[in-house]
Amino acid sequence: MALMDFIKKQFIDIIQWTEDSDGTLAWRFPMRDMEIQNGGTLIVRESQMALFVNEGKVADVFGPGTHKLTTQTLPVLTYLKNWDKLFESPFKSDVYFFSTRQQIDQKWGTPQPITIRDKDFGAVRLRAFGNYAFRVADPKLFHTEISGTREEYTVAEVDGQLRGLVLQNISNAIASSGLPFLDLAANQIAFADALAKELQPAFAKIGLLLEAMTVQNVSLPEELQKILDQKIGMGMVGNDMAKFMQYQTAQAIPKFAEGAGNGGGIAGDAMGLGAGVALGQVLAQNLQQGLQGGAAQAAPAAVPAAPVGVRADEVMATLEKLGDLKAKGILTQEEFDAKKAELLKKLV
Repeated sequence: MALMDFIKKQFIDIIQWTEDSDGTLAWRFPMRDMEIQNGGTLIVRESQMALFVNEGKVADVFGPGTHKLTTQTLPVLTYLKNWDKLFESPFKSDVYFFSTRQQIDQKWGTPQPITIRDKDFGAVRLRAFGNYAFRVADPKLFHTEISGTREEYTVAEVDGQLRGLVLQNISNAIASSGLPFLDLAANQIAFADALAKELQPAFAKIGLLLEAMTVQNVSLPEELQKILDQKIGMGMVGNDMAKFMQYQTAQAIPKFAEGAGNGGGIAGDAMGLGAGVALGQVLAQNLQQGLQGGAAQAAPAAVPAAPVGVRADEVMATLEKLGDLKAKGILTQEEFDAKKAELLKKLV
């Protein structure tokens, strides 16, 4: 009886794989000291594929289903082994199973800020992270390029290579997306779509299919974040320069008050008082201009008041601030020129 049990163990009637854990991409059926019985059964479950390899040469591929192993179902293996139309004896062959289900929530990110070329700001540095999902699409290619003759090949073993591909293609994705650099953070879906498009060919070269790509966060450099905040402030006031200056003045008042409080002593109080007076003058002038504008609308027939002159140093200081805004991309050349001409007319 023991001899019969030993003989039965040498021939395999059923070949199958039941995945007992997550993260396995390829698994080799144990064939040591065993042979496959003629007419044996191969069971390939949904989300699996099976690959026969004869003496190092890739042979037949099977999709989901129950397959009887004969010369008709193993045409490539039959050719490689020079079998006749029918064969009686058992045979040896390596059998590899591949999981074709999606491997989800694979993380990617920039460990250090990466340098990106931008048409508006030149070389800038950003950080980004997200996740992606992929699956094995071509078992033959994945076997020959990646997994090889390993007994088992897991997601963790290919993770580093895939992360490297993501980081390598970020610059091309930003360029192909057509998005201005400052708009990346607000257009993460478009950025993710462009990144996935860049990555598809690289994944396909190793037998994988990129199923999904997400960008969860894009961190801009601090200096560009300040410009973005100013751009948002301009949008809040309808891109009106006068209103934006009022908005900036109002934002600066708490900072002046804080500086005055922290300065201490007579000097600090004087600085706070001086800043308050200066800001009060600016606000008074803005209020006066608003009242004059309202009076002009209420009485269009009235004679307009003579323009109020300003000192040359004030004009130069204002022009310098406007020049900074233009350099940062907040003001266009036309807006800058118009404001400059308006200020030069007020010189006394």
